[in-house]
Amino acid sequence: MTAPDRFRSSNSPTDRFAELLLHNGRFYTLDPAQPWAEAVAIRDGRLLAVGRREDMEHLIGPDTLVRDLEGAFCMPGLHDMHTHPDLALNPRYADDLDVGIEDPTPEQLAKAIRDYADSHPGDGWVYGQYWVRYTFREAGLKPGREWLDSILPDRPVALLDRMWGTMMVNSRALELAGIDASTADPRNGYLERDELTGEPNGLLIDGAYALIHAAMPPTPAKVLRQSYLEGVHFQSSRGVTAAKYLHVCENRLDALKYLDDAGQLTLRVEAAISWQDDIFPVRRRWELLAGERHYYRSARLSANAVKFHFDGTVEPRSSFLITPWPGEDAWRGKLNLTPEHITDMVVDMDRRGIRVIAHCTGDAASDVFLDAVAEARRRNGFSGVRHQCAHSTILHPGNLKRFRELEVIAEFSPAAWYPTPFASGARSGYGTDRLTRIYDFKGVLAAGGIAVFGTDWPVASIDPWLALETLVTRQNPWNDDPACFGEPISLEQAIRVATLNGAYAMGLERLTGSLEAGKSADFIVLDRNLFEQPARNYIHRTEVQLTFVEGRPVYDRLGQFSDTALAAVWQGEPPRIEGVNA
Repeated sequence: MTAPDRFRSSNSPTDRFAELLLHNGRFYTLDPAQPWAEAVAIRDGRLLAVGRREDMEHLIGPDTLVRDLEGAFCMPGLHDMHTHPDLALNPRYADDLDVGIEDPTPEQLAKAIRDYADSHPGDGWVYGQYWVRYTFREAGLKPGREWLDSILPDRPVALLDRMWGTMMVNSRALELAGIDASTADPRNGYLERDELTGEPNGLLIDGAYALIHAAMPPTPAKVLRQSYLEGVHFQSSRGVTAAKYLHVCENRLDALKYLDDAGQLTLRVEAAISWQDDIFPVRRRWELLAGERHYYRSARLSANAVKFHFDGTVEPRSSFLITPWPGEDAWRGKLNLTPEHITDMVVDMDRRGIRVIAHCTGDAASDVFLDAVAEARRRNGFSGVRHQCAHSTILHPGNLKRFRELEVIAEFSPAAWYPTPFASGARSGYGTDRLTRIYDFKGVLAAGGIAVFGTDWPVASIDPWLALETLVTRQNPWNDDPACFGEPISLEQAIRVATLNGAYAMGLERLTGSLEAGKSADFIVLDRNLFEQPARNYIHRTEVQLTFVEGRPVYDRLGQFSDTALAAVWQGEPPRIEGVNA
Protein backbone atom coordinates (compact mmCIF):
# COMPACT_ATOMS: atom_id res chain seq x y z
CA MET A 1 0.00 0.00 0.00
CA THR A 2 1.30 3.46 -0.83
CA ALA A 3 -0.49 6.77 -1.21
CA PRO A 4 -3.94 5.70 0.14
CA ASP A 5 -2.40 5.06 3.58
CA ARG A 6 -1.38 8.72 3.80
CA PHE A 7 -4.80 10.22 3.10
CA ARG A 8 -6.06 12.62 5.77
CA SER A 9 -9.42 14.20 6.32
CA SER A 10 -9.60 17.95 5.85
CA ASN A 11 -10.95 18.00 9.42
CA SER A 12 -8.13 15.94 10.93
CA PRO A 13 -6.09 17.73 13.59
CA THR A 14 -2.62 18.70 12.37
CA ASP A 15 0.66 19.18 14.12
CA ARG A 16 1.66 22.83 14.34
CA PHE A 17 5.28 21.98 13.56
CA ALA A 18 6.91 21.58 10.16
CA GLU A 19 8.11 18.18 9.03
CA LEU A 20 10.94 19.70 7.01
CA LEU A 21 12.59 23.12 7.03
CA LEU A 22 15.08 24.11 4.35
CA HIS A 23 17.03 27.32 4.91
CA ASN A 24 19.98 29.33 3.60
CA GLY A 25 18.67 28.94 0.08
CA ARG A 26 18.07 31.42 -2.70
CA PHE A 27 14.42 30.72 -3.55
CA TYR A 28 13.04 32.38 -6.69
CA THR A 29 9.36 32.09 -5.85
CA LEU A 30 7.37 33.62 -8.76
CA ASP A 31 5.18 35.16 -6.05
CA PRO A 32 4.95 38.90 -6.93
CA ALA A 33 4.38 39.73 -3.26
CA GLN A 34 7.66 38.03 -2.31
CA PRO A 35 9.89 37.28 -5.32
CA TRP A 36 12.75 35.91 -3.24
CA ALA A 37 12.93 33.91 0.00
CA GLU A 38 15.64 32.20 2.00
CA ALA A 39 13.70 29.39 3.67
CA VAL A 40 10.65 27.15 3.30
CA ALA A 41 8.79 25.07 5.87
CA ILE A 42 6.86 22.00 4.73
CA ARG A 43 4.11 19.90 6.29
CA ASP A 44 1.74 17.34 4.74
CA GLY A 45 3.20 18.02 1.32
CA ARG A 46 2.37 21.74 1.41
CA LEU A 47 4.42 24.87 1.92
CA LEU A 48 3.64 25.91 5.46
CA ALA A 49 5.73 29.05 5.21
CA VAL A 50 7.97 30.80 2.66
CA GLY A 51 10.24 33.64 3.72
CA ARG A 52 12.95 34.28 6.31
CA ARG A 53 14.41 31.61 8.58
CA GLU A 54 13.96 33.71 11.72
CA ASP A 55 10.24 33.94 11.06
CA MET A 56 9.95 30.15 11.08
CA GLU A 57 11.55 29.28 14.40
CA HIS A 58 8.16 28.60 15.97
CA LEU A 59 7.54 25.91 13.33
CA ILE A 60 10.57 23.84 14.36
CA GLY A 61 9.57 20.99 16.66
CA PRO A 62 11.43 18.01 18.10
CA ASP A 63 10.81 15.92 14.96
CA THR A 64 11.38 18.65 12.36
CA LEU A 65 14.14 17.83 9.91
CA VAL A 66 16.21 20.99 9.31
CA ARG A 67 18.62 21.19 6.37
CA ASP A 68 21.02 23.94 5.27
CA LEU A 69 21.00 24.50 1.49
CA GLU A 70 24.33 26.36 1.63
CA GLY A 71 23.15 29.20 -0.60
CA ALA A 72 21.78 27.01 -3.43
CA PHE A 73 19.42 28.50 -6.03
CA CYS A 74 15.90 27.07 -5.83
CA MET A 75 12.79 27.58 -7.93
CA PRO A 76 9.44 25.95 -8.72
CA GLY A 77 9.60 22.69 -10.66
CA LEU A 78 9.53 22.75 -14.47
CA HIS A 79 6.46 21.89 -16.56
CA ASP A 80 6.96 20.09 -19.90
CA MET A 81 3.64 20.52 -21.66
CA HIS A 82 4.14 18.16 -24.63
CA THR A 83 6.31 15.08 -24.78
CA HIS A 84 6.26 11.39 -25.76
CA PRO A 85 8.62 9.22 -23.65
CA ASP A 86 6.99 6.06 -24.97
CA LEU A 87 7.54 6.92 -28.62
CA ALA A 88 11.15 7.85 -27.94
CA LEU A 89 12.15 4.91 -25.77
CA ASN A 90 10.01 2.04 -27.09
CA PRO A 91 12.60 1.24 -29.80
CA ARG A 92 15.22 0.74 -27.09
CA TYR A 93 13.18 -1.75 -25.07
CA ALA A 94 11.39 -3.36 -28.01
CA ASP A 95 14.76 -3.77 -29.77
CA ASP A 96 13.57 -1.81 -32.81
CA LEU A 97 15.86 -0.11 -35.30
CA ASP A 98 17.35 3.15 -34.06
CA VAL A 99 19.71 4.74 -36.56
CA GLY A 100 21.25 6.80 -33.74
CA ILE A 101 22.35 9.68 -35.98
CA GLU A 102 20.88 13.19 -35.76
CA ASP A 103 20.52 13.75 -39.51
CA PRO A 104 21.41 10.46 -41.24
CA THR A 105 22.32 10.46 -44.91
CA PRO A 106 20.63 7.89 -47.15
CA GLU A 107 23.87 5.91 -47.17
CA GLN A 108 24.00 5.85 -43.35
CA LEU A 109 20.33 4.88 -43.21
CA ALA A 110 20.84 2.04 -45.68
CA LYS A 111 23.74 0.67 -43.65
CA ALA A 112 21.68 0.82 -40.44
CA ILE A 113 18.84 -1.12 -42.11
CA ARG A 114 21.16 -3.83 -43.44
CA ASP A 115 23.02 -4.13 -40.13
CA TYR A 116 19.75 -4.45 -38.22
CA ALA A 117 18.42 -7.10 -40.62
CA ASP A 118 21.66 -9.07 -40.34
CA SER A 119 21.54 -9.01 -36.52
CA HIS A 120 17.80 -9.82 -36.45
CA PRO A 121 17.38 -12.63 -39.01
CA GLY A 122 13.98 -13.85 -40.12
CA ASP A 123 11.03 -12.34 -41.90
CA GLY A 124 9.73 -10.03 -39.17
CA TRP A 125 9.20 -6.28 -39.36
CA VAL A 126 12.11 -3.87 -39.53
CA TYR A 127 10.58 -0.92 -37.74
CA GLY A 128 12.28 2.14 -36.34
CA GLN A 129 13.61 5.66 -36.63
CA TYR A 130 14.76 8.07 -38.18
CA TRP A 131 15.19 9.38 -41.69
CA VAL A 132 15.16 13.00 -42.87
CA ARG A 133 13.79 14.30 -46.17
CA TYR A 134 16.30 17.06 -46.69
CA THR A 135 19.27 14.66 -46.60
CA PHE A 136 17.60 12.73 -49.44
CA ARG A 137 17.16 15.99 -51.37
CA GLU A 138 20.81 16.83 -50.80
CA ALA A 139 21.78 13.40 -52.15
CA GLY A 140 19.51 13.76 -55.19
CA LEU A 141 17.42 10.74 -54.13
CA LYS A 142 13.71 10.16 -53.66
CA PRO A 143 12.68 8.41 -50.45
CA GLY A 144 9.99 5.76 -50.73
CA ARG A 145 9.23 2.14 -51.54
CA GLU A 146 11.60 1.89 -54.51
CA TRP A 147 14.55 3.10 -52.49
CA LEU A 148 13.72 0.80 -49.57
CA ASP A 149 13.10 -2.15 -51.91
CA SER A 150 16.63 -1.70 -53.21
CA ILE A 151 17.92 -2.03 -49.64
CA LEU A 152 15.70 -4.77 -48.20
CA PRO A 153 12.93 -6.14 -50.47
CA ASP A 154 11.97 -9.37 -48.70
CA ARG A 155 10.97 -8.13 -45.23
CA PRO A 156 8.48 -5.41 -44.27
CA VAL A 157 10.27 -2.15 -43.47
CA ALA A 158 8.63 0.89 -41.84
CA LEU A 159 10.67 3.92 -40.81
CA LEU A 160 9.50 7.15 -39.19
CA ASP A 161 10.95 10.49 -40.19
CA ARG A 162 12.46 12.87 -37.65
CA MET A 163 9.32 15.06 -37.58
CA TRP A 164 7.00 12.09 -36.96
CA GLY A 165 4.96 13.39 -39.91
CA THR A 166 5.91 10.76 -42.51
CA MET A 167 6.47 7.02 -42.52
CA MET A 168 8.54 5.44 -45.31
CA VAL A 169 7.71 1.80 -46.10
CA ASN A 170 8.72 -0.77 -48.68
CA SER A 171 6.48 -2.85 -50.95
CA ARG A 172 6.30 -5.78 -48.54
CA ALA A 173 4.96 -3.51 -45.77
CA LEU A 174 2.32 -2.08 -48.09
CA GLU A 175 1.30 -5.61 -49.09
CA LEU A 176 0.90 -6.80 -45.48
CA ALA A 177 -1.16 -3.71 -44.66
CA GLY A 178 -3.38 -4.25 -47.70
CA ILE A 179 -2.51 -0.86 -49.20
CA ASP A 180 -2.67 -0.40 -52.96
CA ALA A 181 -3.90 2.06 -55.58
CA SER A 182 -7.52 1.48 -54.54
CA THR A 183 -6.88 2.39 -50.89
CA ALA A 184 -8.59 5.67 -50.07
CA ASP A 185 -6.71 8.38 -48.20
CA PRO A 186 -7.85 8.73 -44.60
CA ARG A 187 -9.26 12.14 -43.75
CA ASN A 188 -6.45 12.79 -41.27
CA GLY A 189 -3.61 12.08 -43.70
CA TYR A 190 -2.80 10.80 -47.16
CA LEU A 191 -0.67 8.46 -49.23
CA GLU A 192 1.85 9.95 -51.62
CA ARG A 193 1.23 8.34 -55.00
CA ASP A 194 2.58 7.93 -58.51
CA GLU A 195 1.00 10.72 -60.54
CA LEU A 196 0.09 8.41 -63.44
CA THR A 197 -0.85 5.09 -61.84
CA GLY A 198 -2.08 6.21 -58.43
CA GLU A 199 0.07 3.53 -56.80
CA PRO A 200 1.35 4.45 -53.32
CA ASN A 201 5.02 5.42 -53.46
CA GLY A 202 5.75 4.26 -49.92
CA LEU A 203 5.42 7.60 -48.12
CA LEU A 204 2.46 7.82 -45.73
CA ILE A 205 1.70 11.28 -44.36
CA ASP A 206 0.31 12.02 -40.89
CA GLY A 207 -2.67 9.78 -40.02
CA ALA A 208 -2.13 7.52 -43.02
CA TYR A 209 0.70 5.64 -41.36
CA ALA A 210 -1.65 4.25 -38.72
CA LEU A 211 -2.66 1.87 -41.54
CA ILE A 212 0.81 0.37 -41.21
CA HIS A 213 0.78 0.26 -37.42
CA ALA A 214 -2.54 -1.59 -37.57
CA ALA A 215 -0.78 -4.40 -39.45
CA MET A 216 2.02 -4.64 -36.88
CA PRO A 217 2.01 -6.32 -33.45
CA PRO A 218 1.09 -3.89 -30.62
CA THR A 219 3.82 -2.63 -28.30
CA PRO A 220 4.17 -5.06 -25.35
CA ALA A 221 3.05 -3.82 -21.92
CA LYS A 222 6.49 -4.35 -20.38
CA VAL A 223 8.05 -2.15 -23.08
CA LEU A 224 5.57 0.66 -22.38
CA ARG A 225 6.17 0.43 -18.63
CA GLN A 226 9.94 0.53 -19.01
CA SER A 227 9.82 3.40 -21.49
CA TYR A 228 7.65 5.54 -19.26
CA LEU A 229 9.71 4.59 -16.22
CA GLU A 230 12.96 5.77 -17.77
CA GLY A 231 11.29 8.90 -19.13
CA VAL A 232 9.90 9.76 -15.69
CA HIS A 233 13.29 9.06 -14.11
CA PHE A 234 15.06 11.38 -16.53
CA GLN A 235 12.50 14.15 -16.25
CA SER A 236 12.56 14.05 -12.45
CA SER A 237 16.35 14.19 -12.48
CA ARG A 238 16.19 17.28 -14.70
CA GLY A 239 13.73 19.14 -12.49
CA VAL A 240 10.43 18.41 -14.24
CA THR A 241 7.59 18.11 -11.73
CA ALA A 242 4.68 18.07 -14.22
CA ALA A 243 4.30 16.94 -17.83
CA LYS A 244 1.75 16.20 -20.53
CA TYR A 245 2.13 12.87 -22.30
CA LEU A 246 0.34 13.01 -25.63
CA HIS A 247 -1.11 10.28 -27.85
CA VAL A 248 -2.10 7.65 -25.33
CA CYS A 249 -4.37 4.62 -25.63
CA GLU A 250 -5.70 2.24 -22.98
CA ASN A 251 -2.44 0.24 -23.04
CA ARG A 252 -0.41 3.35 -22.35
CA LEU A 253 -2.76 4.47 -19.60
CA ASP A 254 -2.45 1.03 -18.04
CA ALA A 255 1.35 1.40 -18.08
CA LEU A 256 1.18 4.83 -16.43
CA LYS A 257 -1.24 3.56 -13.79
CA TYR A 258 1.12 0.67 -13.09
CA LEU A 259 3.91 3.15 -12.32
CA ASP A 260 1.56 5.33 -10.28
CA ASP A 261 0.40 2.40 -8.16
CA ALA A 262 4.02 1.37 -7.60
CA GLY A 263 4.99 4.85 -6.37
CA GLN A 264 7.24 5.43 -9.37
CA LEU A 265 5.27 8.20 -11.07
CA THR A 266 7.39 10.95 -9.57
CA LEU A 267 5.80 13.85 -11.44
CA ARG A 268 2.28 14.98 -12.28
CA VAL A 269 1.13 13.64 -15.65
CA GLU A 270 -1.76 14.77 -17.81
CA ALA A 271 -2.25 12.09 -20.46
CA ALA A 272 -4.01 13.05 -23.70
CA ILE A 273 -5.98 10.30 -25.44
CA SER A 274 -5.58 10.12 -29.23
CA TRP A 275 -8.76 11.00 -31.10
CA GLN A 276 -7.53 9.73 -34.46
CA ASP A 277 -5.33 6.86 -35.56
CA ASP A 278 -2.56 9.23 -36.50
CA ILE A 279 0.26 7.40 -34.73
CA PHE A 280 -1.14 4.02 -33.68
CA PRO A 281 -4.62 2.47 -33.49
CA VAL A 282 -6.63 3.52 -30.42
CA ARG A 283 -9.39 0.96 -30.44
CA ARG A 284 -11.45 2.13 -27.47
CA ARG A 285 -11.03 5.90 -27.53
CA TRP A 286 -14.69 6.71 -27.12
CA GLU A 287 -15.09 4.47 -24.09
CA LEU A 288 -12.11 6.23 -22.52
CA LEU A 289 -13.41 9.68 -23.32
CA ALA A 290 -16.96 8.83 -22.29
CA GLY A 291 -15.90 8.00 -18.75
CA GLU A 292 -13.35 5.21 -18.37
CA ARG A 293 -10.59 7.83 -18.18
CA HIS A 294 -11.66 8.48 -14.58
CA TYR A 295 -10.48 5.00 -13.60
CA TYR A 296 -6.88 6.22 -13.93
CA ARG A 297 -7.27 9.40 -11.87
CA SER A 298 -5.01 10.08 -8.89
CA ALA A 299 -3.06 12.97 -7.42
CA ARG A 300 -0.34 12.32 -10.00
CA LEU A 301 -2.27 11.09 -13.05
CA SER A 302 -5.11 12.55 -15.09
CA ALA A 303 -6.48 11.50 -18.48
CA ASN A 304 -8.90 14.41 -18.97
CA ALA A 305 -7.39 15.48 -22.29
CA VAL A 306 -7.68 14.48 -25.93
CA LYS A 307 -5.10 14.96 -28.70
CA PHE A 308 -6.08 15.97 -32.23
CA HIS A 309 -3.88 16.33 -35.30
CA PHE A 310 -5.38 19.25 -37.19
CA ASP A 311 -2.62 19.46 -39.81
CA GLY A 312 0.78 18.02 -40.64
CA THR A 313 4.40 19.15 -40.71
CA VAL A 314 6.79 21.20 -42.78
CA GLU A 315 8.79 18.56 -44.65
CA PRO A 316 5.88 16.99 -46.58
CA ARG A 317 4.33 20.47 -46.79
CA SER A 318 1.23 19.30 -44.97
CA SER A 319 1.10 22.18 -42.46
CA PHE A 320 -2.15 24.05 -43.20
CA LEU A 321 -1.29 27.65 -44.14
CA ILE A 322 -3.40 30.75 -44.74
CA THR A 323 -1.50 31.54 -47.94
CA PRO A 324 0.07 29.02 -50.38
CA TRP A 325 3.39 27.36 -49.74
CA PRO A 326 6.42 29.00 -51.41
CA GLY A 327 6.49 28.18 -55.12
CA GLU A 328 2.89 26.94 -55.11
CA ASP A 329 -0.12 28.62 -56.72
CA ALA A 330 -2.79 27.00 -54.57
CA TRP A 331 -1.41 24.29 -52.26
CA ARG A 332 -1.81 25.44 -48.65
CA GLY A 333 -1.30 22.09 -46.96
CA LYS A 334 -4.03 19.91 -45.55
CA LEU A 335 -6.57 20.19 -42.74
CA ASN A 336 -6.96 16.68 -41.37
CA LEU A 337 -10.58 17.16 -40.27
CA THR A 338 -13.41 19.21 -41.64
CA PRO A 339 -14.01 22.51 -39.82
CA GLU A 340 -17.45 21.19 -38.88
CA HIS A 341 -15.94 18.05 -37.30
CA ILE A 342 -13.41 20.16 -35.42
CA THR A 343 -16.03 22.58 -34.10
CA ASP A 344 -18.46 19.89 -32.98
CA MET A 345 -15.72 17.91 -31.23
CA VAL A 346 -14.23 20.93 -29.48
CA VAL A 347 -17.68 22.02 -28.28
CA ASP A 348 -18.50 18.50 -27.08
CA MET A 349 -15.15 17.92 -25.34
CA ASP A 350 -15.39 21.37 -23.73
CA ARG A 351 -18.85 20.52 -22.38
CA ARG A 352 -17.52 17.26 -20.93
CA GLY A 353 -14.63 19.02 -19.20
CA ILE A 354 -12.00 17.43 -21.45
CA ARG A 355 -9.07 19.52 -22.63
CA VAL A 356 -8.49 19.56 -26.38
CA ILE A 357 -4.80 19.60 -27.34
CA ALA A 358 -4.69 20.37 -31.06
CA HIS A 359 -1.59 19.85 -33.21
CA CYS A 360 -1.40 23.07 -35.28
CA THR A 361 1.82 23.83 -37.14
CA GLY A 362 0.32 26.08 -39.82
CA ASP A 363 -1.31 29.46 -39.19
CA ALA A 364 -4.54 28.34 -40.87
CA ALA A 365 -4.80 25.29 -38.60
CA SER A 366 -4.55 27.41 -35.44
CA ASP A 367 -7.04 29.86 -36.96
CA VAL A 368 -9.59 27.05 -37.37
CA PHE A 369 -8.88 25.83 -33.83
CA LEU A 370 -9.39 29.27 -32.30
CA ASP A 371 -12.66 29.62 -34.22
CA ALA A 372 -13.82 26.29 -32.79
CA VAL A 373 -12.94 27.33 -29.24
CA ALA A 374 -14.78 30.61 -29.79
CA GLU A 375 -17.88 28.62 -30.75
CA ALA A 376 -17.46 26.43 -27.66
CA ARG A 377 -17.28 29.55 -25.47
CA ARG A 378 -20.41 30.91 -27.18
CA ARG A 379 -22.41 27.72 -26.65
CA ASN A 380 -21.04 26.55 -23.30
CA GLY A 381 -19.83 29.74 -21.67
CA PHE A 382 -16.44 29.42 -20.03
CA SER A 383 -16.30 25.81 -18.92
CA GLY A 384 -13.08 26.27 -16.96
CA VAL A 385 -11.21 24.13 -19.50
CA ARG A 386 -8.20 25.79 -21.12
CA HIS A 387 -7.63 24.18 -24.47
CA GLN A 388 -4.13 23.99 -25.92
CA CYS A 389 -2.75 24.86 -29.35
CA ALA A 390 0.13 22.40 -29.72
CA HIS A 391 3.36 23.52 -31.43
CA SER A 392 1.95 26.88 -32.60
CA THR A 393 4.77 26.85 -35.13
CA ILE A 394 3.41 29.62 -37.36
CA LEU A 395 0.73 31.93 -35.95
CA HIS A 396 -1.09 34.70 -37.80
CA PRO A 397 -0.32 38.04 -36.09
CA GLY A 398 -4.03 38.82 -35.95
CA ASN A 399 -4.64 35.74 -33.80
CA LEU A 400 -2.15 36.54 -31.04
CA LYS A 401 -4.67 38.44 -28.90
CA ARG A 402 -7.24 35.64 -29.26
CA PHE A 403 -5.21 33.33 -27.04
CA ARG A 404 -5.88 35.70 -24.13
CA GLU A 405 -9.47 36.43 -25.12
CA LEU A 406 -10.41 32.73 -25.42
CA GLU A 407 -8.12 31.47 -22.61
CA VAL A 408 -6.35 29.12 -25.02
CA ILE A 409 -2.83 27.98 -24.17
CA ALA A 410 -0.19 28.63 -26.84
CA GLU A 411 2.26 25.75 -26.58
CA PHE A 412 5.56 25.90 -28.45
CA SER A 413 7.97 23.04 -29.10
CA PRO A 414 11.70 23.63 -29.60
CA ALA A 415 12.37 21.49 -32.64
CA ALA A 416 13.39 24.62 -34.52
CA TRP A 417 13.30 27.71 -32.40
CA TYR A 418 17.08 27.86 -32.69
CA PRO A 419 19.22 27.13 -35.76
CA THR A 420 20.66 23.65 -36.26
CA PRO A 421 21.35 21.76 -39.50
CA PHE A 422 18.08 19.89 -39.05
CA ALA A 423 16.06 23.01 -38.25
CA SER A 424 17.59 25.05 -41.04
CA GLY A 425 17.17 22.26 -43.59
CA ALA A 426 13.66 21.22 -42.61
CA ARG A 427 12.15 24.55 -41.69
CA SER A 428 13.48 26.38 -44.75
CA GLY A 429 10.43 25.01 -46.55
CA TYR A 430 8.24 27.57 -44.80
CA GLY A 431 10.02 30.39 -46.60
CA THR A 432 12.05 33.35 -45.32
CA ASP A 433 9.11 35.50 -44.26
CA ARG A 434 7.40 32.83 -42.20
CA LEU A 435 10.70 31.75 -40.64
CA THR A 436 11.13 35.23 -39.13
CA ARG A 437 7.97 34.74 -37.05
CA ILE A 438 8.39 31.10 -36.17
CA TYR A 439 7.47 30.12 -32.58
CA ASP A 440 6.27 33.59 -31.56
CA PHE A 441 6.50 33.33 -27.77
CA LYS A 442 7.11 37.05 -27.50
CA GLY A 443 4.02 37.92 -29.53
CA VAL A 444 1.66 35.76 -27.46
CA LEU A 445 3.08 37.05 -24.16
CA ALA A 446 2.95 40.67 -25.31
CA ALA A 447 -0.72 40.20 -26.18
CA GLY A 448 -1.39 38.98 -22.64
CA GLY A 449 -1.71 35.28 -23.50
CA ILE A 450 -0.41 32.22 -21.69
CA ALA A 451 2.50 30.54 -23.46
CA VAL A 452 4.12 27.26 -22.42
CA PHE A 453 6.81 25.00 -23.81
CA GLY A 454 6.76 21.31 -24.61
CA THR A 455 9.90 19.45 -25.58
CA ASP A 456 7.99 17.23 -28.05
CA TRP A 457 10.57 14.51 -27.50
CA PRO A 458 11.57 12.58 -29.62
CA VAL A 459 11.20 15.31 -32.28
CA ALA A 460 13.46 17.49 -30.11
CA SER A 461 15.53 16.97 -26.97
CA ILE A 462 13.66 16.08 -23.78
CA ASP A 463 16.13 18.16 -21.73
CA PRO A 464 14.12 21.18 -20.49
CA TRP A 465 17.23 23.24 -19.76
CA LEU A 466 18.16 23.24 -23.42
CA ALA A 467 14.68 24.55 -24.19
CA LEU A 468 14.88 27.15 -21.41
CA GLU A 469 18.25 28.51 -22.56
CA THR A 470 17.22 28.78 -26.18
CA LEU A 471 13.99 30.56 -25.24
CA VAL A 472 16.22 33.33 -23.94
CA THR A 473 18.74 33.27 -26.80
CA ARG A 474 16.96 31.71 -29.81
CA GLN A 475 20.50 30.71 -30.83
CA ASN A 476 22.29 27.41 -31.25
CA PRO A 477 23.66 26.50 -27.79
CA TRP A 478 26.54 24.45 -29.16
CA ASN A 479 28.42 27.13 -31.12
CA ASP A 480 28.99 30.89 -31.46
CA ASP A 481 26.86 31.37 -34.58
CA PRO A 482 25.05 34.73 -34.18
CA ALA A 483 22.06 33.53 -36.23
CA CYS A 484 18.76 33.11 -34.44
CA PHE A 485 15.20 32.08 -35.27
CA GLY A 486 12.52 34.45 -34.03
CA GLU A 487 12.40 36.80 -31.05
CA PRO A 488 13.92 35.82 -27.68
CA ILE A 489 12.20 36.50 -24.37
CA SER A 490 13.71 37.46 -21.01
CA LEU A 491 14.93 34.92 -18.48
CA GLU A 492 12.18 36.00 -16.07
CA GLN A 493 9.59 35.37 -18.77
CA ALA A 494 11.14 32.03 -19.69
CA ILE A 495 11.08 30.79 -16.09
CA ARG A 496 7.43 31.79 -15.76
CA VAL A 497 6.66 30.01 -19.04
CA ALA A 498 8.31 26.86 -17.68
CA THR A 499 6.67 26.95 -14.24
CA LEU A 500 3.56 28.94 -13.38
CA ASN A 501 2.29 29.08 -16.96
CA GLY A 502 2.63 25.31 -17.16
CA ALA A 503 0.61 24.90 -13.97
CA TYR A 504 -2.03 27.19 -15.47
CA ALA A 505 -2.11 25.03 -18.60
CA MET A 506 -2.91 22.02 -16.42
CA GLY A 507 -5.51 23.87 -14.36
CA LEU A 508 -3.22 23.58 -11.32
CA GLU A 509 -2.13 27.18 -10.77
CA ARG A 510 -3.78 27.24 -7.32
CA LEU A 511 -1.82 24.13 -6.34
CA THR A 512 1.62 24.49 -7.87
CA GLY A 513 3.84 26.53 -10.21
CA SER A 514 5.04 29.07 -7.64
CA LEU A 515 6.36 28.94 -4.08
CA GLU A 516 3.64 30.33 -1.83
CA ALA A 517 2.31 29.23 1.56
CA GLY A 518 -0.51 26.77 1.08
CA LYS A 519 0.68 25.44 -2.28
CA SER A 520 2.16 22.03 -2.90
CA ALA A 521 5.89 21.87 -2.17
CA ASP A 522 6.96 21.23 -5.77
CA PHE A 523 10.38 22.78 -6.31
CA ILE A 524 13.94 22.12 -7.39
CA VAL A 525 17.42 22.87 -6.04
CA LEU A 526 20.07 23.67 -8.66
CA ASP A 527 23.85 23.77 -8.89
CA ARG A 528 23.84 27.37 -10.19
CA ASN A 529 22.00 30.65 -10.00
CA LEU A 530 20.37 31.09 -13.41
CA PHE A 531 20.71 34.87 -13.18
CA GLU A 532 24.46 34.96 -12.49
CA GLN A 533 25.80 34.55 -16.03
CA PRO A 534 24.63 35.16 -19.60
CA ALA A 535 22.21 32.44 -20.66
CA ARG A 536 24.05 31.07 -23.69
CA ASN A 537 26.05 27.94 -23.01
CA TYR A 538 25.24 28.32 -19.29
CA ILE A 539 21.62 27.45 -18.57
CA HIS A 540 21.54 24.21 -20.53
CA ARG A 541 24.44 22.89 -18.42
CA THR A 542 22.38 23.22 -15.23
CA GLU A 543 22.50 20.23 -12.89
CA VAL A 544 19.54 19.54 -10.62
CA GLN A 545 20.55 18.54 -7.11
CA LEU A 546 17.09 17.91 -5.65
CA THR A 547 13.56 17.64 -7.04
CA PHE A 548 10.66 17.85 -4.60
CA VAL A 549 7.07 16.87 -5.39
CA GLU A 550 4.40 17.16 -2.70
CA GLY A 551 7.03 17.96 -0.11
CA ARG A 552 9.16 14.89 -0.66
CA PRO A 553 12.42 14.58 -2.61
CA VAL A 554 11.76 12.37 -5.62
CA TYR A 555 15.26 12.93 -7.04
CA ASP A 556 18.37 13.37 -4.89
CA ARG A 557 21.54 13.59 -6.95
CA LEU A 558 23.98 13.55 -4.03
CA GLY A 559 21.98 11.38 -1.62
CA GLN A 560 21.43 14.20 0.85
CA PHE A 561 18.29 12.55 2.24
CA SER A 562 19.29 8.92 1.78
CA ASP A 563 19.74 8.45 5.55
CA THR A 564 16.28 9.80 6.41
CA ALA A 565 12.65 8.81 6.01
CA LEU A 566 12.64 11.13 2.97
CA ALA A 567 14.94 8.97 0.83
CA ALA A 568 14.21 9.74 -2.84
CA VAL A 569 12.94 7.28 -5.43
CA TRP A 570 15.74 8.36 -7.79
CA GLN A 571 19.32 9.06 -6.70
CA GLY A 572 22.66 9.64 -8.40
CA GLU A 573 23.31 10.92 -11.90
CA PRO A 574 20.47 11.18 -14.45
CA PRO A 575 20.05 8.17 -16.74
CA ARG A 576 21.91 8.48 -19.98
CA ILE A 577 19.48 9.18 -22.81
CA GLU A 578 21.45 9.54 -26.00
CA GLY A 579 22.07 13.05 -27.21
CA VAL A 580 20.11 15.01 -24.60
CA ASN A 581 22.36 15.48 -21.59
CA ALA A 582 25.67 16.24 -23.24
